[in-house]
Amino acid sequence: MEFTKGHGTQNDFVVLPDPGVRLDLTPERVAALCDRRRGLGADGVLRVARAGALRQAGVLTELPAGVGPDDWFMDYRNADGSVAEMCGNGVRVFAHYLVSRGLAADERFVVGSRAGARPVVVHSAGPVHGEVTVDMGPVQVLGESAATLAGWGYTGLGIDVGNPHLACADNTLTAESLAKLDLTVPPGYDPDMFPRGVNIEILTGLDAGGGVDMRVYERGVGETRSCGTGTVAAAAAALAADGFDLAGGTGEVTVRVPGGQVRVGLVAGAAWLRGPSELVATGELAAQWWHA
Repeated sequence: MEFTKGHGTQNDFVVLPDPGVRLDLTPERVAALCDRRRGLGADGVLRVARAGALRQAGVLTELPAGVGPDDWFMDYRNADGSVAEMCGNGVRVFAHYLVSRGLAADERFVVGSRAGARPVVVHSAGPVHGEVTVDMGPVQVLGESAATLAGWGYTGLGIDVGNPHLACADNTLTAESLAKLDLTVPPGYDPDMFPRGVNIEILTGLDAGGGVDMRVYERGVGETRSCGTGTVAAAAAALAADGFDLAGGTGEVTVRVPGGQVRVGLVAGAAWLRGPSELVATGELAAQWWHA
């Protein structure tokens, strides 16, 4: 079993090429693979296969909106083995992998996800370093809610970017005070608003240069050093707090996370995300370990 280890702003993934859809990605296997002591260690797993092959194998019950059977599909699993709809950092690593391995010849193509088609532009795709822009699709505002952390409440904006987020922009936070928050325990949230769980972003307000600092607690993973869809939600929440019209305006935000920084743009209710990707290593998983 071949694997590649990669990351986008230190949100890291195990990439598993599986064009024949022969791998049984049980939650137990995915969790073991992502475990940083007994496995390779990662925030998630990206299976590489065509959408039609996944549909034929029963992994997908139907093709998501805009996804064709010949499109490469990012079958994404969280570190706990649960299935997730989308991952913005994962799409960048996925697209970089496809081009660097010669599986996608053009710099522009569609990556399939459970949240629908995600068009990408691969600006560069070397054997290690790449840079990719992802069309993240519509940004849906779900309404105001709140997260609780260590007895403190943070008002936020519920946002769906193919997966659910609660982005809490707080103008009283600085980069230094944000870094001191304890995210080793899950923040509290409203389960009635988010019955399937939610990714929670806590961020500073917009600075004079149009940037914010962000930390994120991902459902099924815990705190990660970056979250692509989370940076989109954070940018939207920061702009909304600054009076920006999410439905009709145009704006850009630099989002700084512990793993680096990305650029997010919003145009008339839709978003794009541009950032780096790194492919760190390629190797083989031991079959005996996998089957055990």
